[in-house]
Amino acid sequence: MNPLSFSEFYSAIGGDKQDAWREYYTYGGLPLIQSFDTEQKKIGYLKNLFETVYLADIIERHKVQNEDEMRELVLIMASSIGSPCNPTKLSNTFKSVKNVNISNKTISNYLNYLSESFLLNKAIRYDIKGKKYINTLSKYYFSDIGLRNAILDMRQQEETHIMENIIYNELITRGYSVDVGMVEIKKQDKDGKWGRIQLEVDFIASLGSKKYYVQSALSIPDREKEIQESRSLMSIDDSFKKIIIVKDHIMPRRNEEGILTIGLFDFLLKENSLDL
Repeated sequence: MNPLSFSEFYSAIGGDKQDAWREYYTYGGLPLIQSFDTEQKKIGYLKNLFETVYLADIIERHKVQNEDEMRELVLIMASSIGSPCNPTKLSNTFKSVKNVNISNKTISNYLNYLSESFLLNKAIRYDIKGKKYINTLSKYYFSDIGLRNAILDMRQQEETHIMENIIYNELITRGYSVDVGMVEIKKQDKDGKWGRIQLEVDFIASLGSKKYYVQSALSIPDREKEIQESRSLMSIDDSFKKIIIVKDHIMPRRNEEGILTIGLFDFLLKENSLDL
């Protein structure tokens, strides 16, 4: 069972969409959260749920010896949603920031435990042109953004990353398999030398014969920003639909390259929004 999608959440509470969005990206979509009438009660419920259900179950089931390491890893993952990482990178973070030595294998096990408990979801990088998975770095997203926020004591509420997490969850809820895309292009530097750089596509959503390339952008105020957000999508030479989702309230539109830009609420509230 997934937490409520924004569409399900909004159908239950109604009202102004912006107010509903702020409530959703702060406290998440666990159904019981709406039974609490104060911020303190909502936060207390989420913290208690994490401590007594998720964390306690993981520690007991997998006989985790060092609870502090597991707790610290959860904090690191919560503070870096949508950031590429792997066990080696996380091990180096523990060593450099926390002065703690923890092996790659242990971190890999912990990440598996967190995924098996449905606290985290893993999105693997996929080389679009090479048509192969790249296991060097992956991204992790929280199945419920309210739990993530509570783990961080409601700090680090960056709407850009939270929106990306919620878009990922929405795609999963709709039944898509979701990967992180990578496309490599040639680029000439200021000295005239050619090299290769990697551009990222936030999500590749696949379901049967359907495939969509999706970018998340809080806003696109001008043409320069549009070009920046479209760059990776324009470097893909297949015919699958390319979409940018923006927080701004806009009418769906296509640019000269055929890339569709839609507003966040159109995407979240309309079931067939990817086929506009």
